[in-house]
Amino acid sequence: MDRIAMLKQMIAQQPENALFHYTLGKELLNQGQAEEAVEPLKRSIELNPRYTAAYRELGRALTEAGHIQEAIAIYQEGIRVGDETGDLQTVKEMRVFLNRLVKK
Repeated sequence: MDRIAMLKQMIAQQPENALFHYTLGKELLNQGQAEEAVEPLKRSIELNPRYTAAYRELGRALTEAGHIQEAIAIYQEGIRVGDETGDLQTVKEMRVFLNRLVKK
């Protein structure tokens, strides 16, 4: 069984697990399927709105899928959440990604 199929099976068994949705989204993104990665990453944030890494990966997926304005909004929200949670490294990464988009 490939990794994506395994993750989908895990989500079917535990649909409320934000980490499983995040991992599926990240795996899809890593395999060049940015558009397909968007929904599981959005679901991960719905399940855990303080999951800053999910904002970072969703921003990447949206950028790669060509949804630049939505990516900017997600990065801005992720930075706000990361500032609240103290996730300084992820905030730093999202600021770099955001600055690249804003300068285009």
